[in-house]
Amino acid sequence: MKQFVWRYATGVEQQQAAAPPFEYDDTLQLNVLADGRRTAKDKALMLQLGTTTSTAGSATHFDD
Repeated sequence: MKQFVWRYATGVEQQQAAAPPFEYDDTLQLNVLADGRRTAKDKALMLQLGTTTSTAGSATHFDD
């Protein structure tokens, strides 16, 4: 007998993640578009990508 979840966990195709339209610039220490503009300045792109949250450092820094 198969587990209940097995019916829902199989048969799902993995989606290929599209390459982001920006890259990280080590010198500036931020993401930039192909034309050199900062990613954060492109409002349409920011709306498309959404936001993220991070908990990095929250256990060690009181101001995170």
